[in-house]
Amino acid sequence: MIQDTMQLRPRYGEVDQMGYVYHANYVSYCHQARTELLRKLDLNDKYLEDMDIMMPVISFNIDYKKPAHYDELISITTTIKGLPTTRFYFEFLISNEEGHILSKANSTLVFVDKKSRHPKLVPEFIANKLQARFKHENEHSLRSS
Repeated sequence: MIQDTMQLRPRYGEVDQMGYVYHANYVSYCHQARTELLRKLDLNDKYLEDMDIMMPVISFNIDYKKPAHYDELISITTTIKGLPTTRFYFEFLISNEEGHILSKANSTLVFVDKKSRHPKLVPEFIANKLQARFKHENEHSLRSS
């Protein structure tokens, strides 16, 4: 399992008249968190596009539990549970400083050749980076046990 947590504070323009973060902004928050996790794996969007790889979202699901508020520090934990093949699955847990779960979400992306726009298997260089990280996480987990 690969996991990363990103924190942010919703801006004033991201809340609705009730003072709650507008529901569509959670999609943006999850996208930002996923991008940051991939950046930490040396798989940022610019690098992928330079390698002629695109990863469009084909599915996004969210379950809202409690609202987030303006300027409230929230954490978005992004999890990759397994190695991708043609589809790349991400899970998100959004919580506040008190540890209350605000929402849970998941998204599915596919690997697409930038030129042909056809789906493809996970590129080898991506699989190698992910396998190395999974191996590192498993070794770290075993040492902690």
